[in-house]
Amino acid sequence: QVQLVESGGGLVQPGGSLRLSCAASGSIFTTMGWYRQAPGAQRGLVATISSGGRTNYKESVEGRFTISRHFAKNTVYLQMNSLKPEDTAVYYCNVGELFPRGREHWGQGTQVTVSA
Repeated sequence: QVQLVESGGGLVQPGGSLRLSCAASGSIFTTMGWYRQAPGAQRGLVATISSGGRTNYKESVEGRFTISRHFAKNTVYLQMNSLKPEDTAVYYCNVGELFPRGREHWGQGTQVTVSA
């Protein structure tokens, strides 16, 4: 049974930093990533990292956010710097299983609020 445990959200002032973590267990994982959903908006991609370490970012976060992965711990991180009010959202971890290939799982979500 796949389990995802997210941590690291909170309230931060504009220009500040936060680090999100998502520890996965119960399977072998391929791509891991982060998505976010602001009030009244659809959930969308923030960043992903493949099993080979290839990364992909939403254009508006590139250069400010860094996704990384600890393969032995099955944990994915999102380091968020220079945060802006428009980054405020619930952030969700997403992982894909190797077997069965393509099956995805979502974390419970963690709130990130950027406000003065």
